[in-house]
Amino acid sequence: MEYKDTLLMPKTDFPMRGNLPKREPEIQEKWESMSIYQKVQERTKGRPMFVLHDGPPYANGDLHMGHALNKTLKDFIVRFKSMTGYNAPYVPGWDTHGLPIEQALTNKGVKRKEMSVAEFRKLCAEYAYEQVDNQRTAFKRLGVRGDWENPYLTLKPEYEAQQIKVFGEMAKKGYIYKGLKPVYWSPSSESALAEAEIEYKDKRSASIYVAFEVKDGKGVLESGTNIIIWTTTPWTIPANLGISVHPDLKYVVVEVNNQKYVVAEALLEEVTSVLEWENPQTVKTVAGKDLEYIIAKHPLYDRDSLVMLGEHVTTDSGTGCVHTAPGHGEDDFIVGKKYNLDVLCPVDDKGYMTSEAPGFEGLFYDEANKPITQKLEEVGALLKLNFITHSYPHDWRTKKPVIFRATAQWFASIDAFREELLEAVKEVKWVPAWGETRLFNMIRDRGDWCISRQRAWGVPIPVFYAENGDPIITDETIEHISNLFREHGSNVWFERETKDLLPEGFTHPSSPNGTFTKETDIMDVWFDSGSSHQAVLVERDELQRPADLYLEGSDQYRGWFNSSLTTAVAVTGKAPYKGILSHGFTLDGEGRKMSKSLGNVILPSKVINQLGADIVRLWVASVDYQSDVRVSDAILKQVSEVYRKIRNTFRFLLGNLNDFNPSTDSISYEKLREVDQFLLVKLNKLVKHVRASYENYEFASIYHAVNNFCTLDLSSFYLDFAKDVLYIEAKDNYERRAMQTVLYECLTSLTKLLSPILPHTADEVWSFIPGVEEDSVQLTDMPEPKELENAKELEGKWDKFLNLRDDVLKALEEARNEKVIGKSLSAKISLYVNKDTKELLDSISENMKQLFIVSGYEVVGAYEEAPENAVKLEHAAIVVEKADGETCERCWVVTPNVGQDEKHPTLCLRCASVVEKEYI
Repeated sequence: MEYKDTLLMPKTDFPMRGNLPKREPEIQEKWESMSIYQKVQERTKGRPMFVLHDGPPYANGDLHMGHALNKTLKDFIVRFKSMTGYNAPYVPGWDTHGLPIEQALTNKGVKRKEMSVAEFRKLCAEYAYEQVDNQRTAFKRLGVRGDWENPYLTLKPEYEAQQIKVFGEMAKKGYIYKGLKPVYWSPSSESALAEAEIEYKDKRSASIYVAFEVKDGKGVLESGTNIIIWTTTPWTIPANLGISVHPDLKYVVVEVNNQKYVVAEALLEEVTSVLEWENPQTVKTVAGKDLEYIIAKHPLYDRDSLVMLGEHVTTDSGTGCVHTAPGHGEDDFIVGKKYNLDVLCPVDDKGYMTSEAPGFEGLFYDEANKPITQKLEEVGALLKLNFITHSYPHDWRTKKPVIFRATAQWFASIDAFREELLEAVKEVKWVPAWGETRLFNMIRDRGDWCISRQRAWGVPIPVFYAENGDPIITDETIEHISNLFREHGSNVWFERETKDLLPEGFTHPSSPNGTFTKETDIMDVWFDSGSSHQAVLVERDELQRPADLYLEGSDQYRGWFNSSLTTAVAVTGKAPYKGILSHGFTLDGEGRKMSKSLGNVILPSKVINQLGADIVRLWVASVDYQSDVRVSDAILKQVSEVYRKIRNTFRFLLGNLNDFNPSTDSISYEKLREVDQFLLVKLNKLVKHVRASYENYEFASIYHAVNNFCTLDLSSFYLDFAKDVLYIEAKDNYERRAMQTVLYECLTSLTKLLSPILPHTADEVWSFIPGVEEDSVQLTDMPEPKELENAKELEGKWDKFLNLRDDVLKALEEARNEKVIGKSLSAKISLYVNKDTKELLDSISENMKQLFIVSGYEVVGAYEEAPENAVKLEHAAIVVEKADGETCERCWVVTPNVGQDEKHPTLCLRCASVVEKEYI
């Protein structure tokens, strides 16, 4: 007989290699065929709701690692909630309007000006749907579970209809108005932008100091004295209408080379240095408030420049005398309005100077800097020209500089309900906690929201104009337009004449002839996505407002978190979310931003094709996502190693359960040996920890805890010594069934605990587990923590034993290195221990030779009695020597009783008994 054939070696068809790139699509096909999302929703129907509302990614381009991070985090949470007593629907969505799609079509050769707006918008919609399909396929390949057949899209008629209602409700409350104000204007996009569409990049700009000669000093300054201003935008000098000073600052009149100049006293030293003045003499000091209403001459035109008082003036840089052009700056506009100045804006939509800037008409604003500076020098007003590199606002889509430009725009007044917004922020649960401060400060400091855009692809602003120019927004018109959009989509606004868009028989006192026109601007895309609480959470029966959670990147504090809060508080008085969770950005392995130019971009699709989606997901679980996270080939390799350990653990557990029937072979907790109970205590502790970590969105804690459990508690301890029982003893041996009971608990619990993170692997494992009834682990609940008898005492006792065992393993390793023994089973160990350790060992009834994986074991005496050749460690002094006897051919234990059974001369008595009973 070949005795190796009598060993109960692990048997399983579960493959050692994951081969995830090939296997995952097969698993996903199974999910598709069984309609897994619907099955999960049916199973959890009637449970309390948990709604994670998906922030819509923009429907353009391939997915990047930031997308993978975001969607995977959401999937962790939704999957966990559906396994812990909640009905957790997940409706993915897309942001489908906006400039990038217009640009993409232009880049593809679409000639927009040769077609109607309605025709162009249809092409935009077709392109958006294509992008949605591409991204949907990629998200599904990542293993994200959701209602992919019914996502929400901001271009869908039902979405647009609800958005119109949000606008109408805000208008009804007086929060919407049209006004001439300076806004961020993108010449490259030919449109106004909101703060959320601005990013800051370094820009090289001219830095000029200009003298404004006093024309009427009001008895405070002599005529001919020069007030010095500083600016980095020479192109705005033609729009100058005034100079602002701070009422509480002190200003000095200094004489240099027979000329008198005015600057803030606190900045005199800096100005002296920049202008290279030699020994300026202060001839007068005046309070800022005394300079009010002084009139200076514009340096280029026959026009006055009024000195005004402004709280926005600082001494951080410049001269303390601020060049003021009400058409090109928010602070300028506010102070100019106070002093009844005109709003002069001599720059057109494309960024070119108009006839209101004589001498510079037709020049692009940035190109006008040089001739304007030259003209200032020519008239003797330029005191200094330098160049500086500074942080400057850019269009986040075109990446080109923006300007402040006064235009007639539609605004949402933040002042009208700012206090309500700030109160709503306080009622939200923020993770991380600093998110509250961040959004609170943003709302506290933000100006009114410019919501109109001069583009084609978006939701029209539903406003009509009467014959006298009055805007018309009524309950009747809003309801009518909302219903039209729901039936036909917003393209109807551009397809029909104005009269055909109004309710039948509509009249208005400002239009006695019954003639009306319609607004041609569209809404800011942030108004689109910011209306999703109404257009999705209220619109769809399976969802509810407020959502339990919004989860997006930290850039959304000024984006979607902000716009959603604004529209929701305006309409309902409450935040649209109970909680906000934010994550950082994805960087390369060296902490650099990913860019094509650096060649450091890692695409999720490439990683999935090479390693599998579960590796991407495990990487997401491994990082501290609330900060910026790093990803590289080296990092993914480390994650793959952890995955391999987890998979090998699953394989070992499955292999040793191939003959185990949980309904007939399980042993109750009370009847297990202490060591088996100890492992279940450890498992129970893991269950508690993992569930709490999911609840607190601490996924890296799960990653480390599961890895440690698999590596330390199982592989390095329990599974290590278990082989001598699992492989060697008779099939129905009590100790073997006890261990299998523990392994089964570990297997089912680990599979469920890891299901949200590794859904493909978990479902694959689930299909091999004996005795399970559900078609997918996704149709089960998380393991519940149990109250195990004597858990604390057991853990304390066996943790002490593990410390002793570590000492024994060190001594065995040392003996192996010194060639005293080969494998640990060839060793006999003699322990010299203190009283506490002796009591510990005496209290353990398990086979100590098995626990230490040696063939001989004895406690010889006290620690201090240890001989010279003992390895003295913290918990014991240990002598390692070769065990007496021969090696059993079947179990490899070295024992004197090998061959004592004549029928089996190469076996020990234990193996001979098993073989005789089981196989003969």
